[in-house]
Amino acid sequence: MSAHSAVEPAEPEQPSRRAPGRRRSQGFLDQTLLDSVRESVMADASPVTPSRVAAAVQASGRLLGTAGALAAVERISAELNGLGPLQPLTRDPAVTDIFVNGPDSVWLDRGGGLEKAPVVFSGEPQIRALATRLVAAGGRRLDDGSPCVDVRLDGGYRVHAVLPPISTAGTLLSVRIRRATVFSMPELRRDGMFGTGTCGSLVQSVLERLVASRLSFLISGATGSGKTTLLATLLGLCHPGERLVLIEDAAELNPVHPHVVSLESRHGNLEGGGAVDLGELVRQALRMRPDRLVVGECRGAEVRELLSAMNTGHTGGGGTIHANEAAAVPARLAALGALAGMGQDAVRLQVASAIDAVVHVERSETGRRVASIGIMEADDSGLSVAVALDIQQGQLRFGRAWPQLAHRLGLDPGLAGAGPSELQQARPAGRPPGSGHEPPRAWTLR
Repeated sequence: MSAHSAVEPAEPEQPSRRAPGRRRSQGFLDQTLLDSVRESVMADASPVTPSRVAAAVQASGRLLGTAGALAAVERISAELNGLGPLQPLTRDPAVTDIFVNGPDSVWLDRGGGLEKAPVVFSGEPQIRALATRLVAAGGRRLDDGSPCVDVRLDGGYRVHAVLPPISTAGTLLSVRIRRATVFSMPELRRDGMFGTGTCGSLVQSVLERLVASRLSFLISGATGSGKTTLLATLLGLCHPGERLVLIEDAAELNPVHPHVVSLESRHGNLEGGGAVDLGELVRQALRMRPDRLVVGECRGAEVRELLSAMNTGHTGGGGTIHANEAAAVPARLAALGALAGMGQDAVRLQVASAIDAVVHVERSETGRRVASIGIMEADDSGLSVAVALDIQQGQLRFGRAWPQLAHRLGLDPGLAGAGPSELQQARPAGRPPGSGHEPPRAWTLR
């Protein structure tokens, strides 16, 4: 042994400095214990519960101590019946998305952008095993014949998995977490979704009156921009006596409202039969006497049925749609209408009378926020979204459509001509809406 090697630190000390996340993610849970408990628990067809896992851990004869045994039960329960190594990340209520790109590449989103998570898988086989188990729990299969699958699991998880060689980097997992908690309008305003100060108050008032006035609207934005969060909150403002029928591909909306009926699409079975798409659900929903018909996300031919419903007396409905900006919504609707066999003129006429307003949301470094509110317009040249309110970097700008929107909402169009000091003096008149049946606030200059 050389003098140089004699002063080298011992090799076992290297991993603790080089990859602390790996040591934390593995800990006490070795494969022998996991296999032993799995074999014991799976020998019985009854549901996998923490009490059964605890009994199996105790029967293994391993001396783990009280704290170690409790931690082992939690970790093994996650391995057998949860998200495995990803389960601890779900304890943070701010986490909305988890992404697995590889054994050493796990990321999460708390609303402020992607962050590296302190979770490390042992290798590609562990990721694939987890993905296969989660997809199977959702009633589908993940294999070479079906390499891309999206399922919804109990507990509010929506899981998307992709296998190689479709994925060139190995098995990919994306987990969207549906939180049971629904934000109120004051909470969204406090978090900056409507802007700050007077700007936030006015945007909040406009959105509240949008619902109270039964205007049909779409919330546009990119993935993860807060469309579903805002829509769920707005639906909670509906009158308690109204019947809300929600139609979604994967149930994510959970508004705080006493009368909500949810319909969820269904994929075909292994033989391809039994599928129920969103278009069929919209047709069925019309027979359920909805006061407000809501499609969680318009992304296919179901837009035809939704527009038809909104043109037959079902006002106050809406949904979400993916778009880079509010101005791009008409093009998106035209493209979706084409999937349903609708011509451009048919789409223009249907949208012009069905959709009243478009609320666009964005995700920035400071969080999710409302970027603009506009109204849908149609002329001989086609559809367009005219901006009524534009919020950029906390600054509120009134667009040319503000007088028309203000008139429909019962607000003061004169706010558009007010300077910064006058706008600061503007006050909402009347009581703020609480349970959805009180009169919304009306903004006036004082």
